[in-house]
Amino acid sequence: MITLTDKASEKVKEIQGAEGLAGQGLRLRVIGGGCSGFSYDLFFDDETSEMDETFESHGIPLYVDQMSLTYLSGTEIDYVEGLYGAGFKFNNPTAKSTCGCGSSFSA
Repeated sequence: MITLTDKASEKVKEIQGAEGLAGQGLRLRVIGGGCSGFSYDLFFDDETSEMDETFESHGIPLYVDQMSLTYLSGTEIDYVEGLYGAGFKFNNPTAKSTCGCGSSFSA
C-alpha cells in the first residue's frame, strides 16, 4: 500500500486544479539514477496498463508499475516546507539509505 499524508493530498489537489488536470491520477515510479542509485518520479497520468497496481489515498488515484512497487511498498508521501525549499518527501520503509537531498535512495 502507498499513501499520501493530508498535506501531500492537499498539494496534489491544488496542483491538479491549477494545471487543469482534475480526474487524473498520480503516477509513482522508481527510476535508476541519483546519487544513491534510485530516484523517485511522480507525475499526473490518465492512463494505466494491466501491469499497474492502483491505490487510492484521500480520493486521489495512485498508479504504480510492478517493478516500482517492489521499492515503494509501504511508502508514505508527505509534502514538506522548510528552509531549503518545499517538495514531496517519500517516507520509504524499504530504502536502506537516502541521499542528503532526499530525492534518491538505495535498496
